[in-house]
Amino acid sequence: MTPSSITGRLGLLASLALVCAAPHAAWAQSPVDVAETPAEPPSPYAAAPNDPWEGFNRGTFKLNRGFDRFLIGPMARGYMRVTPRVARNRVTTFVANLAEPRTALNDLAQGRPRAAGVTASRFLINSTAGGLGLFDVGGKLGLEGHVGDFGQTLGRYGAKPGRYLVLPLMGPTTLRDGAGRLVDMMTDPVSMATADAPKMFGSIRATTTVLDKRATGDGFFRALDDAADPYAMMRSAYLQNRADMVRQAKGGVQVLPDFDAAKIEP
Repeated sequence: MTPSSITGRLGLLASLALVCAAPHAAWAQSPVDVAETPAEPPSPYAAAPNDPWEGFNRGTFKLNRGFDRFLIGPMARGYMRVTPRVARNRVTTFVANLAEPRTALNDLAQGRPRAAGVTASRFLINSTAGGLGLFDVGGKLGLEGHVGDFGQTLGRYGAKPGRYLVLPLMGPTTLRDGAGRLVDMMTDPVSMATADAPKMFGSIRATTTVLDKRATGDGFFRALDDAADPYAMMRSAYLQNRADMVRQAKGGVQVLPDFDAAKIEP
């Protein structure tokens, strides 16, 4: 790897930090099928979240909320006002398509070659027949999408989440998922393939992803404003979502909260 590519990669990682300011939950990611399942034991997160650093976390959460209130939130709402829904949906599909190679790698790492094949097929089809990912042609052909990351992969093999942590700008995570997030950034196939491309590509991708995820999750942020304890609501939503993603990797059915009424139009 050349020094210039290393510099470009680090610059992209710095830009991607802002992506994590949006909540990493189902309503802020690519659409997945949500199905009903038989009653399961309640998640241990709901009863006793592993949050011994709550004092620090609440302070960081307040900082991040201020950052969102005065910068990211207004940018996202301005984007929503000037961009028609149909155009925003194309952006959402485009952003989701760029995450497919990372998901495919994690599908393989989780020992799910069939899921990896579906994900890879979606990426190839949507990147070509779908106009560089602007349209979900793969979904219309019955290739349903899902999301995956290395934190989920670690959970698939029994790694516990560890302590809950809220990072400045990067938002909620756990010790396991934070480590997984770093691995995902360093091994993202799209980032590696475009390491020698103009540096503007990484910045444009990061900014577009931030705006898209914040706009998609606007309903959740509005619910957060009305919550009696926004910090506890965010923590519960994040941990439950992560637990559901690990269950999905182990072969369970993913059941995720729906805080946003916006749906992806065909």
